[in-house]
Amino acid sequence: MRPIEDNLSWRQALLGLFFLSSLANALALAARPSWWIAPGLVAGWYLADLASGLIHMWMDYRPCPPGKRLNDLFFYAGSRESDEYQTMLRERMAAITPFERLVYDFKNHHPRPLALGRRSLWRLIGSTLIVGGLPLSLALNLTWALWPLPAGLAAAALAFTIGASFAQLFHAALHRERNPWPIALLRRLGLLMTPPAHQLHHDTLRRDFATNCGWSNPLVNRLFTTLRRRGYLDDSGLEPSS
Repeated sequence: MRPIEDNLSWRQALLGLFFLSSLANALALAARPSWWIAPGLVAGWYLADLASGLIHMWMDYRPCPPGKRLNDLFFYAGSRESDEYQTMLRERMAAITPFERLVYDFKNHHPRPLALGRRSLWRLIGSTLIVGGLPLSLALNLTWALWPLPAGLAAAALAFTIGASFAQLFHAALHRERNPWPIALLRRLGLLMTPPAHQLHHDTLRRDFATNCGWSNPLVNRLFTTLRRRGYLDDSGLEPSS
């Protein structure tokens, strides 16, 4: 049990460090009141939504690695709780990189949207936190100590860091029947997307890729249309091949 406990401990430590780092940034910002904070927060939230849309579009249409037989998983007709499927899942996932698993997950959730809603917190945000969220938050801590940013820019950086770090959690919340109250509150305020709005993406897989608040979807939709016209983002990338 020790390896599992150790693994859990360092994950909890990273989450705790990110929380404390973000809290320190928020307190530093609150200590410098400015009219620029509100527009900065809105701008940062928009940019995080835009990032979620661009990454989602790319991941949806990026082909899975060939020759890894991921199609056996994707098109499996039996119970996904069966020993056969679980054994196959472990074997196929062990043969690809963590990034390739993430690419597969984006495709797998289209025909099975509720599967994303069942993912653990760490599986949803772990890679984003390690690669982007925590380094950005710590860099903002260091900036406050050495050379404080203008309040509006610092607010944008804080909102972007939080919004980008939790993008997949917000996405997963769109595929859950029950969510914690902060999610419901943010939806009422228009700061998070609602499930009916996200369903527009699943209806066609050709629009509305942003999954935080959806503010950037008009821009992302134009970009998608342009790329499709130029021969990019072929439908063959939507499903894994043999």
